[in-house]
Amino acid sequence: MKIEVVENNIRLDQYLTQELQLSRNQVQKLIKENKVFVNQKLENNNYLVKMGDKIQILDELDFSISVEGEDIPLDIVYEDQYLLIINKKSGMVVHPAPGNYHGTLVNALVHQFSFQDDSIRPGIVHRIDKDTSGLMVVAKDMKTQELLSEMMKRKEVERVYYALVDGIIPHETGTIDAPIGRDPDHRKKMKVTDQNSKKAITHFKVLKRFMSTHQTLVECKLDTGRTHQIRVHMAYIGYPIFNDPTYGKSKKTTDFGQFLHSKKISFIHPITKQKIEREVSLPKEFQDYLAKIDIQEK
Repeated sequence: MKIEVVENNIRLDQYLTQELQLSRNQVQKLIKENKVFVNQKLENNNYLVKMGDKIQILDELDFSISVEGEDIPLDIVYEDQYLLIINKKSGMVVHPAPGNYHGTLVNALVHQFSFQDDSIRPGIVHRIDKDTSGLMVVAKDMKTQELLSEMMKRKEVERVYYALVDGIIPHETGTIDAPIGRDPDHRKKMKVTDQNSKKAITHFKVLKRFMSTHQTLVECKLDTGRTHQIRVHMAYIGYPIFNDPTYGKSKKTTDFGQFLHSKKISFIHPITKQKIEREVSLPKEFQDYLAKIDIQEK
């Protein structure tokens, strides 16, 4: 595995822990066993990585972890011999990580399908956050996974999200072009910053304003796919996602999670070259809340 560093002045073991979603002990074990090279040289745990460093890891990274298949229902909205499109429920983690090896989307996938890739992320082309619902693509073989990943990088996969945000957005449309990087003060959070960041672009369109609750329903389209992108960008311009415990205005949230839904996805199939387009309804909790506040508007 090869990784290009996009941050500065972070310990090597800490950087790999967050990038690989492994435990610190597992990363330090890799380094101790001389399986981690930085710019073709062996470095210690406390080496401070720099932007542009090339890290090579000579290991399969499975640490004898076997992802167990679990009989978890999946809402599959499209399937062929190469890929799936799944409507993920809010609250479901996409792939296993330290301390959370069960109940994930990957556990469900392993139960139902056979994958060439036996890693802890088989078939995963892109993620959506645990408490974000909606459509995501899963590849059934490594060739399809590689082709879809390249299509994502070339912006050939259109993804449309619906989000309910706090505040009344006065503009009908807008584009947020602001780089996103990890928050140095809160390592599990992202932020708009010009330090150790990547380009991030989100387009939004107002669908409906709710004056009674001071909220706005918006449609968002992604040009890039950074971690927490819509959540970070909407908070950055002063309209955070409703019920978002990390970037929202209030820590008082419901069990449902943030009101962000991957509603539509469309792309040209990497193998068959047919256009694939799927759209799903908002989750019941999302619909029920909109119906409730809509009544208040009348």
